Amino acid sequence: MSRILKLALPLCVFSFLSGRAQLLTPEKAAYNHADSLRGSVGPERAWWNLLKYEIQVTPDFSEKSVRGSNAISFVALSEGQTLQIDLQEPMRLVSATWRKKPLTFTREGNVFHVRFPRKVKAGSTETVMVQYEGVPRAAVRPPWDGGWIWARDAQGRPWMTVADEGLGLSCWLPCKDHLYDEPDSGVVMHITCADSLVGIGNGRLQDKKANGNGTMTYTWVVTSPINSYDIIPYIGKYVNWSSVFDGMKGKLDCNFWVLDYDLEKAKPQFKQADTMLRAFEYWMGPYPFYEDSYKLVEAPHLGMEHQSNVAYGNHFANGYLGRDLSGTGWGLKWDFIIVHESGHEWFGNSITDKDAADMWVHEGFTNYTETLYTTYLYGEEAGNDYCIGTRKNIDNDKPIIGIYGVNKEGSGDMYYKGGNMLHMIRQIVGDSAFRGMLHGLQSTFYHKTVTTQEIEAYMSEYAHKDFSKIFDQYLRTTKIPVLAYQSNGDMISYRWSNCVKGFNMPVKVYVGGLPEQWITPTDEWQTMKAGTAGQTLETPQLDLKSLSPVGQATGGRANPRGSGPGILTVGATGNGSAGDENFSVDRNFYIVVRKQG
Repeated sequence: MSRILKLALPLCVFSFLSGRAQLLTPEKAAYNHADSLRGSVGPERAWWNLLKYEIQVTPDFSEKSVRGSNAISFVALSEGQTLQIDLQEPMRLVSATWRKKPLTFTREGNVFHVRFPRKVKAGSTETVMVQYEGVPRAAVRPPWDGGWIWARDAQGRPWMTVADEGLGLSCWLPCKDHLYDEPDSGVVMHITCADSLVGIGNGRLQDKKANGNGTMTYTWVVTSPINSYDIIPYIGKYVNWSSVFDGMKGKLDCNFWVLDYDLEKAKPQFKQADTMLRAFEYWMGPYPFYEDSYKLVEAPHLGMEHQSNVAYGNHFANGYLGRDLSGTGWGLKWDFIIVHESGHEWFGNSITDKDAADMWVHEGFTNYTETLYTTYLYGEEAGNDYCIGTRKNIDNDKPIIGIYGVNKEGSGDMYYKGGNMLHMIRQIVGDSAFRGMLHGLQSTFYHKTVTTQEIEAYMSEYAHKDFSKIFDQYLRTTKIPVLAYQSNGDMISYRWSNCVKGFNMPVKVYVGGLPEQWITPTDEWQTMKAGTAGQTLETPQLDLKSLSPVGQATGGRANPRGSGPGILTVGATGNGSAGDENFSVDRNFYIVVRKQG
C-alpha cells in the first residue's frame, strides 16, 4: 500500500455485504412493558441471586417439542415473595414447587410470576423446581434468527440444538433470562435422547445412563458461572476425540465432537484450536474455564460461542464460509469460527456485559482477537492489514451502545468499528502495555458481569491515560473524526473536527520527509514546525514505565513497541493513511484526514 492516499476520504469502504454484522434482536420503533420485563432488572429479579440450575431436557424430534424441568437454586439478597421466571410463548410452565409444595403462578406474556406462600428471608438459600413443556420457537435463520434447530444430517438422521443469543434461553427453558445474573455454581444438564444418538452439553460429561426404553440420558456439568444464552444441548450422531493443551494454568482437556462421517475432515482442521489457545493465552491470559474443559462441537448452523461448548459449522475450511471478511487474504489463512467463537470464551463468557446495550464488550474485543491472532502467527503488518481491511464493513448507521433496559444491542458496528477502536488504543499504549491491559481485564473481571463504564474506566486507569473521549466518539456517536490541517511554509496547523467536545486522541503522523511522529490534536487549532530530518516528537504524556507490561514477545510474533520515558518508538508501518506529501496520518487510525485552505 502506498504511503499517502491523496483523497480525503474515511479510511474505510462501505461495501461487502457478506461481511455485515448480523444483529440478534429486531429493530423496533418503540419499546413496551414486555421489553422492559425482558431487559430490565425489576423488583421480582433484583431480590434474588442465581446459584445453580439443574436442567432436564427431552426433545421430541417428530413433534418438534421439548419437555423437562429446571431446579433453580438461589440466595435471597433481600426479603421477597415473588420470582420473575422467564419462559417465552408458546412454551408452558406446567408446575412450580418449593419444598415439595406447589407454588401459585400467573402468566404475563413471556413471564411467569411465581409466588411463595410467605416472604423469603434475606440470606435464605432456596430451590424452586419448575416443570415445562411445549413447542418452542423454531429457528428461521440460525444463529442470528434463533430458536430450536430441528435438522437432519447428510444421512437423514435427527440433528438438534438451539441458538438463542439475543432471543434468550427462555425461548425453551424457564429461567432468569437476563445477562446481569449468572448461576454462580454453574449448571447440571441431563439430556435424554434416542439411544442411537448422543447428547452433548456444556462442561464435562459426568454420566450416561441407558433408560431401558430406547433412550439414553447424558449428564453434563459446568462448575463456572455461565450466561444464559450459552446453556445449550446438542443431539446427533456424534463421535469424539480428545487432546491435552499445555497451557498457562496447566493441562487443559480439549474435546472435539463431530458427526461420525466428518471425523477425518475435522481432525486436521481442528488442530487450529491448539494454535488459537496458545495465541490467545499469550495475548489475554489463561483460558478462563480450565475446570470445565474446552470443547468444539459440530452444529447445524455457522457457529456460536457457547461456553466450554463452542458451536462449529464452518465446513472444516478456512475463512468465513470460505471468504475473507477483511478482503486482504489474511482471513483465509485460519478458520474464522474456531478463532472468533473461541475468542468469546475470554470476552463474552468470562467477562459478560450486564445489559445487551453494552454488547460491544463481547463483540468488539472478540472481533479484535482476530487481528491479534493474525499478528501472533504472521506478524504485525499482517495483523494491521487484517484489521484495516475490515473497515469496509463499517456502516456508521447508529451508535454502538444500544438501549438500556429493553434487551437491545446497538449497531452491528460493535464488531468492526469496536475492533478498530481497540486497534487505535493499542497504537497509543504500545503492544506490551496493551497485552498487559488485556491480561489485567481478564484477571480483574474474571467470571464477572460488567458495564461498559467499568471496562472503559479500567482501560484508562491501566494506561494512565483518559480514553473517555475516544470511547464517547466511537461508541456513542456515528461520526468519523476529521483531522483537519493547513500547510503554511514550514508550519503545519491541525485540529480535530466532527467530534465530541474535548476530543483529544493522539495520532501518528508523517510531516514532510520526517520519520513517523506523535501529535495530540484537540478541537482547537495547534501549530507545529515541520522540523528537521530525524526529529522524533514526544508522546502525549504517557508514562510507559508505569504500565506494567507482562513481558516481551518472542519468535518474531507480535513484537511489542515500547521504549523510554516520554518517547514512543513506533513500528515501521511503511505508509501513511491519508493526507499529502506535507502531512499524512498512519493508516492504523480510523479517521478522516482533510486539508483546509
